[in-house]
Parts: sequence; structure tokens; C-alpha cells
Amino acid sequence: MVVVLVEPAGARNVGSVARLCANFEVNELRLVAPRCDPNGQEARQMAMHGGSVLTQARRFDSLAEALADCRRVVAATGRCAGEPLPVLPLPGPLEWLLAEPAAPQAHQPGPEQAARALVFGREDRGLSNDELLQAGRLLRIETGPDYGSLNLSHAAAVVLHALHQCRKREAPPPPAEALPEPSRRDELEGLFSDAEALLLAVGFLYPHTAHARLAKLRALLQRAQLSSSEVALLRGMVRQLRWASRQTAGTPGAQQTGPS
Repeated sequence: MVVVLVEPAGARNVGSVARLCANFEVNELRLVAPRCDPNGQEARQMAMHGGSVLTQARRFDSLAEALADCRRVVAATGRCAGEPLPVLPLPGPLEWLLAEPAAPQAHQPGPEQAARALVFGREDRGLSNDELLQAGRLLRIETGPDYGSLNLSHAAAVVLHALHQCRKREAPPPPAEALPEPSRRDELEGLFSDAEALLLAVGFLYPHTAHARLAKLRALLQRAQLSSSEVALLRGMVRQLRWASRQTAGTPGAQQTGPS
């Protein structure tokens, strides 16, 4: 299990979240383009006995890079309307995050390459819609109606405590038609990239509207919870269609007998 902080601005918040990770048995902290010094005195003072989590925190330039090896991702948001995916209260998204696949899948990589992630956004503006679309589930902490904004570390405390409680409960029986383990984020991003190239090439998308239409495609595929084998199947179809469209257009390489 990993916690991901996107562009945190407060060193004290980073240190506090590192301490919370230690409190609730989360073994890894990842930082996306931090806007503070996560190794400075303020962060270290707040981390206390979570200092090892802080010093070992990995840094990434983008959220996509931070989530590349993750199969299940839950992102926290303070908004309840206009989100690209349904926003659910605790503990539902956390139960999904901890769920095991319906059956062992021998072709999938080991646990060290199949992380599960909790994502928290910037202190001032949270996560963008594009970033929220990189999660399989969205959660919102229910608060009083007058003031729903929580400090970053306070929100992390509520969510990590709820996660710890979910872990302690006896596991419920699997549903009759349990879904397979979702694909890794980097596999899904590869499919999105190939699909965008195809849809632009055949004129289904136009550069000035591609972003908005692709966001809807991302939301659809996130809800589908595609497995690695399903992503590979779709990606193969997209590549074959792209090759076929090039042959129809009479582009170089028309004498080839298969996709490049």
C-alpha cells in the first residue's frame, strides 16, 4: 500500500503524513513534484518516528509516473458534483482498494509490482479532473455542510484510520461474479495513448476537442475495471485497426502483411 501526495506545499503536512503512514502500517510514501522541502527540519520534526517513511519517500514528476505500477487506485476529493467518476463515502472505496482478485492470476506480476495507492491532492486546489481519472474509485470525507474543506494531513488521518479499520475486519465472502484484478496504470495509459493516435488518424477526434472526448473514454474504461489480458486484447485491436487505416490511406509500408 502506498500513499501519494500530489504537489504538496507544506513541509509540515508531508511530515505529518509520513508519521500517519507509520501509525497505520502503510509502507511507502510517494511525492509528485513537491513544492516544499520534504527532507527539511519542519518535515522531519512532524514525522517523528515516521522518519524512515519520510527519508525513503520516492519523488516523481507526474502522477501517471507515480501510479505506473499500481492496479487499484483511490483518490480523495473534496468536491461532490461535477467529478468524472462517482464519488463515494467511506469505507466503500477502501473496501474496493483492499479487495483481492476473484482467483489467482499466474500471468500477473508479484505484489511488489502491483501496488495499491491512496492519492491526496494539493492543499489549495486538490486534484484536477485529469488526475482524478487516473483512479478507479473516488472518495469524499463527509463533513458538516457549512465547511467541508479539510487540512491535507487531517484528511489523510481520517482516511488512513478508516483503511486500518477495514484491514482489521474479517474479510467478507467474495461476490458471486467477482471481477479480476485490474490492470496496472501503465498498461491502461498505453491503451489510452494508442487509442488516441488511432482516433485522431481516422478523424473521429480533432485536436481541439480530443481532450474532452478522451476524458469520457477514460471514465468509461475506469468503470470497466479491465484486467491486464483485456487491456492487451483491446490494445492489439487498436494497433491492428491503426495499421489497416494506414494501408487504406496508401501510406508507405502498404505491402506489409501485418501491423508494424
